[in-house]
Amino acid sequence: MTVTITPQAHALILTAAWAAHPKEACGLLLGTGDEVTEAVAVTNVAPDPTRHFEIDPAALIAAHRAARDGSAPEVIGYFHSHPNGLARPSATDAASAARDGRVWIIVADDAITCWCDGPGGFEPLSYAVTGG
Repeated sequence: MTVTITPQAHALILTAAWAAHPKEACGLLLGTGDEVTEAVAVTNVAPDPTRHFEIDPAALIAAHRAARDGSAPEVIGYFHSHPNGLARPSATDAASAARDGRVWIIVADDAITCWCDGPGGFEPLSYAVTGG
């Protein structure tokens, strides 16, 4: 599967990662199916945001409510950065993953990778920046 990401969402993900450094950025991926139409940066509420991320639960709940009432696209996944690591899921990511099939985008330096959080663990996905 190839995930498509709008140029605006791609730029927001990179900007959020750069702005949060040396902390981990995090956010929501909104869209339909395998198409990310929007990325929304949210507060990292992890106790140690330099080493971990935790999406603000209030932001996550609000995004799901907006999707349910039709005022926003659905939450199809999440993004976060690894400011001192690699653009792949860490052991901590694997331990905290829900295995719900959502898309995870991970940023390290200028590298972006996409992953499917499937029942058997993370599977790599290709992506393309397309649309507008």
